[in-house]
Amino acid sequence: MSRIGRGQFAILAVLLGLLVMAVILAVSGWNSAGSADMTRAGWLAMGFGIFFSLIIGCGLMALMFFSSRSGYDEAADAFRGHELSEEKPPEMAADSPQKPADGPSTKLANRKR
Repeated sequence: MSRIGRGQFAILAVLLGLLVMAVILAVSGWNSAGSADMTRAGWLAMGFGIFFSLIIGCGLMALMFFSSRSGYDEAADAFRGHELSEEKPPEMAADSPQKPADGPSTKLANRKR
């Protein structure tokens, strides 16, 4: 098992500090309400809001997971993976207008400038 480095420890310390500050802020905010009473309808509305927010969040995460696993969102990024596959990029497709070809070396040289 690997040991935690300085950078990872610093990130962990900052995140734990933010968590502690968020809990302190939440508790002080809750206690500052004083004796504000909430009716049953308020508790019911809050419960339904929390429940449906969790359902929607979990549903959207599940849709993202299954969408990425099935490959439906691969077409959204036209330039991903063309360097590794035999498929031509969209600008070099047969039905697109032809423009002067910049080879990979020219594109890399332009990026370095």
